[in-house]
Amino acid sequence: MTRLRIGLVSDTHGLLRPEALDFLAGSDHIVHGGDIGGQEILARLAQIAPLTVVRGNNDTAAWADALPETDTLDVGGVRLLAIHDLKALTIEPRAAGVRVVVSGHSHRPSCTERDGVLYVNPGSAGKRRFSLPIAAGELLVDAGRVEARLVTLVPAT
Repeated sequence: MTRLRIGLVSDTHGLLRPEALDFLAGSDHIVHGGDIGGQEILARLAQIAPLTVVRGNNDTAAWADALPETDTLDVGGVRLLAIHDLKALTIEPRAAGVRVVVSGHSHRPSCTERDGVLYVNPGSAGKRRFSLPIAAGELLVDAGRVEARLVTLVPAT
């Protein structure tokens, strides 16, 4: 089995920055953690790699009606769960066989491991909120092992 690269973005809010597109190039799959801002964002990401996408609290237009609030992806022996807001998580990830939870909402990049589950928020790859950095992330999956990396695309102001 080969090493897989899963690109992570969230909170684009209708803005897909060139820095994010450059970072995501070469991904084997992309997970968007919600607050997409328009179907044109999804169309552009789909040109790069297959997508797993969840609806965010600001994705209220008709185009987003069909998007799930959570979704799972099994890749390279690792199960991922995508959800926009961690506060809406209604399952116990470890008990459900989930190794990685990808979220968004806060616009704050973070990566923590709790009870054998990796929680990754790639931050906001779109419009800046407060003085937070513009960021994205990636998961490197190899034979059931997973490593996360967060990248600042545009530094905080």
